[in-house]
Amino acid sequence: MSFISEDFEKLVDALSKLPGVGRKSAGRLAFYLINAPREQTMELSNAIKTACNNIKHCSICNMMTSSEVCDICSSENRNKKVIMVVENDRDLMAYEKVGEYRGLYHVLGGAISPLLGIGPNELNIKQLMKRLTEDIDEVILATNSTIEGETTATYLAKLIKPLNIKITRLASGVPVGGDIENIDEITLLRAYKGRVEI
Repeated sequence: MSFISEDFEKLVDALSKLPGVGRKSAGRLAFYLINAPREQTMELSNAIKTACNNIKHCSICNMMTSSEVCDICSSENRNKKVIMVVENDRDLMAYEKVGEYRGLYHVLGGAISPLLGIGPNELNIKQLMKRLTEDIDEVILATNSTIEGETTATYLAKLIKPLNIKITRLASGVPVGGDIENIDEITLLRAYKGRVEI
């Protein structure tokens, strides 16, 4: 495609780095963006710049937010004695859509994966353990039902057990090998309500 323009090629390269976007799809997106009304492409460009400049991580739970502390951590309507541990913000948002859980969250920023070079030190585990020195009644391990998610849950359970805090894991309903962000609300609700102590 370099016969069109070097700038166009750079756009295709940038778009092809997005998850799930191959070179062919990136080319189609690039053609669309170039041919779309200028206001529309500038609006997208400005939204990306604004998000990148303003979004940071909550100093308490590590969720994406525009302020120092996210709305969930600062809410007076949340149960501050229960923390649900999730791998990423997408999983947190999936649980929030269900509307049933009223506790706090902790975003790990991934899962333990030795093959990818991700160990406990690369995750937000120290920050979680610091939070558990406060008055916490329950930790819900809501990592994905993948090998990495199970490894992470087992690792966290061993760390938390000596603190005499109730530890629960999501019940069946979340399929093995499935990502939480892709599961419907009813299945997530069943998994949440049927969680078991470990």
